Amino acid sequence: MGNKTKGLLALVGLGALAYWRYNKATPEEKQAVKDKINNAKDNINKWGNDLKDKANDVASQAQSKFDEAKSTVEQKVNQN
Repeated sequence: MGNKTKGLLALVGLGALAYWRYNKATPEEKQAVKDKINNAKDNINKWGNDLKDKANDVASQAQSKFDEAKSTVEQKVNQN
């Protein structure tokens, strides 16, 4: 068996174990799992939004520098 096959079998086995464990869990344990998933989802969304904000800031800074350079070039062209 290749490494990919072994890895795939391991993932399927872990998935089956997690599914079985979740079905045997008490309602409190199930709620704890749901809370962890929702918390992770919220953290990922926050991280994505922060990353998007930083990208927009960099883009706006680059646009303003481009506009400054463009106006400088236009002024020099108009002087000649």
